[in-house]
Formats: sequence, structure tokens, C-alpha cells
Amino acid sequence: MRKHDVDNIRWITVLLVVLYHVIYMYNSVLTASVIGPFQKVQYQDALQYVLYPWFMVILFIVSGMSSRYYLEHHTIREFLASRTRKLLVPSTIGLFVFQWMLGYLNMSIGGAFDTMAQGTPKVILYVIMAISGTGVLWYIQMLWIFSVGLALIRRFESGKLYMFCERTSPIVLLALGVPVWICAQILNTPVIVVYRFGIYGFCFLLGYFVFAHEKVRERLSRYWHVLAVVAVILGCGYVYVYFGKNYAEAPVVNSPFSIAYGWMAILAIFAVMKRWGDQTNALADWMTKKSFGLYVFHYLTLAAAAYWMHSYTGLSALPSYLMSAVAAYGGGWLLYEIVSRIPVLRFCVLGIKKEK
Repeated sequence: MRKHDVDNIRWITVLLVVLYHVIYMYNSVLTASVIGPFQKVQYQDALQYVLYPWFMVILFIVSGMSSRYYLEHHTIREFLASRTRKLLVPSTIGLFVFQWMLGYLNMSIGGAFDTMAQGTPKVILYVIMAISGTGVLWYIQMLWIFSVGLALIRRFESGKLYMFCERTSPIVLLALGVPVWICAQILNTPVIVVYRFGIYGFCFLLGYFVFAHEKVRERLSRYWHVLAVVAVILGCGYVYVYFGKNYAEAPVVNSPFSIAYGWMAILAIFAVMKRWGDQTNALADWMTKKSFGLYVFHYLTLAAAAYWMHSYTGLSALPSYLMSAVAAYGGGWLLYEIVSRIPVLRFCVLGIKKEK
């Protein structure tokens, strides 16, 4: 049975990820491998601060929940095979088959080709482009690692911990913000700051053991209005305090304020969606099916459009944002529909098996 509140959280968050990247492409804070700002201060950049503390964390929680639901009807072997095909193949083989094109765009936008040594062997250049094309696929790379770890846990965890977590109260959920903050301090890779193994891994397990329980989300939904108000207040304060600072790196990304706001936003979203979003319609069903493809492809079409506009047009901010949004959403979906219909390519890039 589908969990409509969970499905809706996933696809809505993916839409927000795409919107974030549209703003990010022209932001004035993190300027590596992006087109860059139209002016020194851009208040639209505030959207990045609103989203960054929680939107990827909640995707890992939802992924943990989905893993629990999948394992209720499949074996560990089937789980690992499915996750390897859908996550590892696209984020490894897919880089060399398709995503190297994004790597080329990223390197072009960032000026990497101008600084490379003359006569660099084409094979080496191709490998560099493929790795640079990882882009948003870092999420599914980490998700595969967490899935393998979960399979190991399943071999030793008898189910008692999962059943115990069903009793988790809203107060305990609030208190879990403390270990979330602790985990945010550890297992963070240098330079490539998106690989935050501590917080993402812990939240993936919270999704599996805690949030997967219907009763936990139902109890939380009783306080949706309070949680929503507090999350909005904390979000406004967070933007006010940190606007203009690098929100993706320490000390901002793992500060107590950042984690407190991010965790409160996550609880509010689960509460609101359980109270008001536990239903579906034709649009929601369609988005549930297409959101993964949009996630995989949107940054390629966004980067291509942004690079073309920057190189060959003199468009101002508003039309640049609008055309970039069209390229990211429309182009991402179109590219997914094309690739998903091409044998072999759809397996390498999306992990889709041959249809029987």
C-alpha cells in the first residue's frame, strides 16, 4: 500500500531541489562551477538558505522509510540487487556513458579547461569529465552505501528495535535533534562538502526505524500548526543571521542554529503532510513516477541552458532565471522520457531493466 504522504514529500522536495539549483546557478555565495551573480547582493539567494539545512536530509529520511517498506516484501538479496541496479549503476557506469557531458559543462563553466596542461591525454580528460559529471548523483552514491550498511544491520537486528521505535513520541522526536546535531559534526569529507556521512547516515536510519511507523507520523501530525509556526520563525532567523555567508560549509552548515532550524522544518513537513497531504491524485501519481528521472537529468539541461545564455546572450536576471527553470524542469523531464526508452542506455543511466 502506497504511503501518499511520503510519496508527496519526495516529489515535492525534488521540485524544490530543481528550484534551488536554478537559483544556485547564478548565486553570489558559492561561485565555483556556476555562472555567477548578476549583482553583488541578490535577495533571491535567500531561497538557498531556506532549503539547504533540510531538503537533502529529508530525502535521506524518506529513502530510509522506503527501504523499510521495500524490505517488508522482499529479501535482503533482492534489496541489494535492486539498490545496486538503481543506485550504483547510474552513479558509476552512468558517469562514463552519459554524465560526462555534465562534466564537460561543469568544467567549461568553471574554466577548468583553461588551467589544464596542454596535451593532456584524451583518455585522462574523459575520465576527469566523467568524474566531474557526478553532480547531483552524489546522493544516490551515498544512498547505495547506506543501503549496504542497512543490509548488514538487518542480518543482526531481529526487529525489536524497529518495534520499540513505534512508541516514539513527538517530544522524543524533538529531542532527536541533539544526536542529529552531533552526527552533523562527524564523517564530513573535506573539499567536496556534500558528502556528509554522519548526519545523512543517521537520518537514513531514523527514516528506517522511526519515521516509517505510521503511528509516529500520526502522533506528530497533531502538532502540525505549532511545528509549522516554529519552523517558519527559525527559518526567518536563520536567513537573517547567516545571509551572505557560506551556508554549505562549517561552521554554518553544522551550527546548532542550522541543525535546529533544519530539524524543526523536517518535523513540520512530516506533520503537515500527514495531516493534509496523505492523499493522491493524477498529478501526484505522475510526479511520484517521474521525480527520480527529473532529479537525475535536471542539472544537465540547466547547466547547458545557463552556459549557452551566458556565452551567447546578454539576458538580464529575470529572463535568465525563467529560461533556466524551463530548461531544468522541462528539459529534465524530456531527457528522462527519451533516455528511459532507449535500451542499454536506460539501464546504464537510470538502472531500468529490459521490459519483459
